[in-house]
Amino acid sequence: MRGSLPESESQKYDDDQLLNIVDMIWDFYEQNGLLDIDAGDDDSEEDESAIVDDLIEYVTRMLKKDKSAIVSPAHVRDLVLAEIAYEDSLALDL
Repeated sequence: MRGSLPESESQKYDDDQLLNIVDMIWDFYEQNGLLDIDAGDDDSEEDESAIVDDLIEYVTRMLKKDKSAIVSPAHVRDLVLAEIAYEDSLALDL
């Protein structure tokens, strides 16, 4: 996730801030049934794009509510996309 931002920006966030975003992503997955075994089997690319957009909006909204969060809304998209790319890379190893 740090690699998705310029070094000067990524150093502003400690590991806890980044893990908070990961937790929010997984909360979104759980709330939307995306952790079910059959989830995503027949998703189209358009559906996947809409889910990603909803996920980014969700994380942005949750960060605004979290008084201890310091992550800039301008960085949320890059950080979320970096986590998704990491998750996708794990699926390739199966």
